Amino acid sequence: METYGHYINGTWIHDENNFTVYDKYTGEAIATIGNASKETVNKAVESALETFRSRKLSPTQRYDILMKAAGIIQDRKEELALVMVREVGKVLKDALAEIDRGTQTLIASAEEAKRIAGTGIPLGQPGNDQKMAFSIRVPVGVVCAITPFNFPFNLTVHKVGPAIAAGNTIVLKPAEMTPIIACKLAEILTEAGLPAGFLNVVNGLGSEMGQYLLEDERIAMYTFTGSPGVGRHIKSATGIRKVTLELGNNSPNIVHRDAPDLQRAAELCVTRGYSNAGQACISVQRVYVHQDVFNEFVDKAIQVAQKLKVGDPKDPSTDIGPMIAEREAIRAESWIKEAVAQGAKIAFGGTREGAVLQPTILTNTTPDMKVMCQEVFAPVISIVPYEDIDDAFRQVNDSRFGLQAGFFTNDLQLAMRAAHELEFGGVIINDVSTYRADVMPYGGVKDSGTGKEGPHHAVQEMTDEKIVVIHMQ
Repeated sequence: METYGHYINGTWIHDENNFTVYDKYTGEAIATIGNASKETVNKAVESALETFRSRKLSPTQRYDILMKAAGIIQDRKEELALVMVREVGKVLKDALAEIDRGTQTLIASAEEAKRIAGTGIPLGQPGNDQKMAFSIRVPVGVVCAITPFNFPFNLTVHKVGPAIAAGNTIVLKPAEMTPIIACKLAEILTEAGLPAGFLNVVNGLGSEMGQYLLEDERIAMYTFTGSPGVGRHIKSATGIRKVTLELGNNSPNIVHRDAPDLQRAAELCVTRGYSNAGQACISVQRVYVHQDVFNEFVDKAIQVAQKLKVGDPKDPSTDIGPMIAEREAIRAESWIKEAVAQGAKIAFGGTREGAVLQPTILTNTTPDMKVMCQEVFAPVISIVPYEDIDDAFRQVNDSRFGLQAGFFTNDLQLAMRAAHELEFGGVIINDVSTYRADVMPYGGVKDSGTGKEGPHHAVQEMTDEKIVVIHMQ
């Protein structure tokens, strides 16, 4: 069984206060992880701040470190994927894909390290003839990155990679249920040449440690992926300091009667609703289907779901593994039962064994059911008929969330209407809400968060623009 403490100023620090990480499918104990005290958190922030003030890496050095780390990750791809299979319950093929995505995110971050630039500022007003102005972008300082359990490698890289590329130092707090892969990443970055103090990792229980981090005013910026409730607390507690929040969604998708390929739409809605056991903030959840093709779509969706293999995530042929904890599977099952009691019908699935929830398709759902109005974060999709596209747009927008939405149509004018009228950070045409390219700007509106991820856009968030004015004699 592995043991990890806290990585501070290039050294692993261990203490007596520990907790255990378990294999999410078998329940076997796989690692002992340190639970940081306030003193340990203080040391991590102190290390990051002192490093930021005393040592700088050139853009080329940052590029070289991140590129070398990407190479090491690819060399250890299978090993790292198996870490996530065990600590997340992620099926093997999805874990391998996440390692590949994380590698590309690091490469994109490395490239951004050499592209950071300001702009020329025209000073055309009277009296400025002898002045010229331009802006430069400078790192913000210490960045606190708080990462989630569902994509513990790629979403960590999405924060750490751009922070390093921008010239910042980092205090990383991984999710307590999935900290091992983040510790591996810290070791890999050190092997790749990242000097001590640039990345500091503190492990522990989120509510307690998170408060220690929020109270430390030496931290210049917080970047967080997680629940809207925690995100709201972070925003209220950090005052005027920078915050990037990537929060929840109850991802809607519209399948219009002129969808270019109904079979493809059904396959995407089902498979992307159930990938990672539905535990992604952009997992397909609400599917609005025009009544002319509703019955056909439901039939096709059931046929797709029937072909999916559920079970041991270590089996390369498994499509859906366990949820992160049995209590979460029980919670999702209770939402299904509550919806059925309120009139919903189970078209497929709906059963649970331990932490494994069978992929579920619901029909006859209403907007006030939890499976519709809240983020289900489980392999559950609801399929709802509509007659008028304006009503579909209204139902999609009737949500406190606004991360991404999908829309299948062959009508270009309608697609452009959706792009303008749907109240989401991303509108995906002829693909599902789950689509994400790691280089694209990614972030939501309303309760889905603020700020953007994606290496280029994260670097912009993690730097400050400084104006320089020169008076020429």
